[in-house]
Amino acid sequence: MNYQHLPDYYKGKRVFLTGHTGFKGSWLLSWLHMLGAEVKGYALAPQTELDLYQTIQGDTLCDSVIADIQDKSRLERELLSFEPDFIFHLAAQPLVRLSYEIPSETFAVNAIGTAYLLDAIRILKKPCTVVLITTDKVYENKEWHYPYRETDRLGGYDPYSASKACAELIISSYRNSFFNLSQHNHHQKAIASARAGNVIGGGDWAKDRIIPDIVRALQKGDPINVRNPAAVRPWQHVLEPIGGYLHLGTKLVDNPIQYAESWNFGPLQEDNLAVEDLVKIAIECWGVGDYKKPNQTGEPHEAGLLKLDINKTINELNWQPRNNAKLAIKKTIKWYNSYLSNMNKGAELVKKDILDYNG
Repeated sequence: MNYQHLPDYYKGKRVFLTGHTGFKGSWLLSWLHMLGAEVKGYALAPQTELDLYQTIQGDTLCDSVIADIQDKSRLERELLSFEPDFIFHLAAQPLVRLSYEIPSETFAVNAIGTAYLLDAIRILKKPCTVVLITTDKVYENKEWHYPYRETDRLGGYDPYSASKACAELIISSYRNSFFNLSQHNHHQKAIASARAGNVIGGGDWAKDRIIPDIVRALQKGDPINVRNPAAVRPWQHVLEPIGGYLHLGTKLVDNPIQYAESWNFGPLQEDNLAVEDLVKIAIECWGVGDYKKPNQTGEPHEAGLLKLDINKTINELNWQPRNNAKLAIKKTIKWYNSYLSNMNKGAELVKKDILDYNG
């Protein structure tokens, strides 16, 4: 799809972005800045000097508030004083394996943090468009080849997935109770949720995510540890869902009643790849490397098969991915190669990828 319409909606507008220091948040912050939006970010501090937010010099792109989504009074104060036109909520504990180590904190951040944000929106006395980001893992995953639709049952085996399913239930409850579509003329809030597939792209250095694990191993000349080689995921380049979130925001402005619901953002069905296939393509793009399949006895459960149905998003939002999975992997590995050869050009690489994606 074409994103040339985005400046008409975001230029000069006030955007409140939670999770702006994270991987996806940094990409979204960069794009919003390029669109001419005035952004206020709310998130925890970047964890390392390698974090993408540091690479893009994020403090120069927004008014950055370093605070916890669980700090209800601070969150409310920062949001209300800013009086945003748009809100994008990405703040989260985003890692499945970490959620086994800190389950209650994962639920607090992902579910209750979302409720705290919605509480602040309740008392915001101006029209506002809100896109709340959850995940493709919100569905009760039966690990079958049937791709999940927005109307399918929510669930979650691991604490991360369950916490995001809880967030979806909270969003639905608040939308029905406080932002009911039949009373939109009164409250003037449009609330939608976005469920994205497995996102890859340059600048992700998180622990226990496949692309950072691949890059770290290839840098060292070590074989890549592939925990679940047969696991199938809906891989997509980070700019696919980010563009989808921005596009969804414009649709909510045009018709808040029609589009204030949940939406899947993922690849086309033929682009659901096994982890082992992704690793092979990444090694091919890097030019050298190998991988191994370690013994996984006693490891925490991770889903073996997950597919998203994006037909509703294609047909009703007129959105679909622009890159297939192989191209997404190639672009991602190219980004890391370019960045590691000149670490002063990370911000330029992000901007170039956004411009190329828009072109």
